[in-house]
Amino acid sequence: VAQFFDSTDSHTNNWAVLVCTSRFWFNYRHIANTLSMYRTVKRLGIPDSHIILMLADDVACNPRNSYPAAVYDHPRKTTDLYGDNVEVDYRGYEVTVENFIRLLTGRVPTDTPRNKRLLTDDKSNVFIYMTGHGGEDFLKFQDSEEINSYDIADAFEQMREKQRYREILFVIDTCQANTMYSKFYSPNILSIGSSRKGENSYSHFHDYDLGVSVIDRFTYYNLEFFESVDMSTKQTMEELVSTYNTTLIGSHPGIRTDLFARKLSETYLTDFFGAVQNIELTTDIFPIGQPETAKKH
Repeated sequence: VAQFFDSTDSHTNNWAVLVCTSRFWFNYRHIANTLSMYRTVKRLGIPDSHIILMLADDVACNPRNSYPAAVYDHPRKTTDLYGDNVEVDYRGYEVTVENFIRLLTGRVPTDTPRNKRLLTDDKSNVFIYMTGHGGEDFLKFQDSEEINSYDIADAFEQMREKQRYREILFVIDTCQANTMYSKFYSPNILSIGSSRKGENSYSHFHDYDLGVSVIDRFTYYNLEFFESVDMSTKQTMEELVSTYNTTLIGSHPGIRTDLFARKLSETYLTDFFGAVQNIELTTDIFPIGQPETAKKH
């Protein structure tokens, strides 16, 4: 039996943790960023049971929203990101630094429901996406507290010690985003940020009906690439990052690979963004469910 379950290098499941840390109507684009990423990972096969969605505000029901119960990431309004099939796991004032750290490390109260738990193991690839207002080595939560790069680095190390991941893809869209992964030290983490130290991360597509910008540039151009991708794609992370155009994005995205064991050219997008159904095989025969031989009297 030990041989059957012994597969130390296998990858059997994907999870996504999608975090919008901003409140208030004028931060509409941050909610749209997160919901757009949520729609993408679901379309590529990750089920809601393996997605943790954290939204610090509910702009869909904001009285300023001239399109009630809807959120859009483009002025053409072709796709309602909120729709009828969005499962928000942490909303409003539940989106805190403490709850985020507890989620990653598994240190949640015993009465925490399943949808608020990150039930990963040592065969899990975890995609973590964060967006909001930030600066050098920090990201604001709710405009009232901050998480810094050391907090996230230490949380990832706890995850490693507790065998809560196989590989992590960390993506962050905020001002000076690349500083947020500068303190990471745990193995098998691939990090991508939207802007260098000292750079802003810019919004995209101002909607005059809503009076706000509806998405950020870095997230938009990532999503534009993913629109041509499906569950069966063999496209790699290298192909994704090669599309980054600093003129269009308005900043210099960063990619940190020194902690990551694989080459980007050998890392499929679906290793993090899609469903995984790997099967472990063995040539041994196990007598599962066979009746015991009758004893002679």
